[in-house]
Amino acid sequence: QVQLVESGGGLAQPGGSLRLSCAASGFTFSTYAIGWARHVSGKGLEWVSGFNNDGSYTYYADSVKGRFTISRDNDKNTLYLQMNSLKPEDTALYLCASSAKSGSYYYLDGMDYWGKGTLVTVSL
Repeated sequence: QVQLVESGGGLAQPGGSLRLSCAASGFTFSTYAIGWARHVSGKGLEWVSGFNNDGSYTYYADSVKGRFTISRDNDKNTLYLQMNSLKPEDTALYLCASSAKSGSYYYLDGMDYWGKGTLVTVSL
């Protein structure tokens, strides 16, 4: 009964900020790799950021390094993505995903479970 539910998406102006949340249930949150992907209209799915199971390794796509910060709260079983200095090209459906494989935190094919996504629009 793995469940991932994203929230926090919406409209932001260029240079603005949003904080996405992913509420997880049905698995041992602290033992799974977990992170964020995004689907840009007209393009494929991109792996944005992720943690391995114990948080000792973190991945960021080059396009978001220095602007986005991933974090997790094991007590709340919640994953976050703080997005600062937003750009129009960040507009996408952002999806939370997880895997029981600890080494799968940095790429799409390693993910086993997916949320439905939350839409982020960056525009004037």
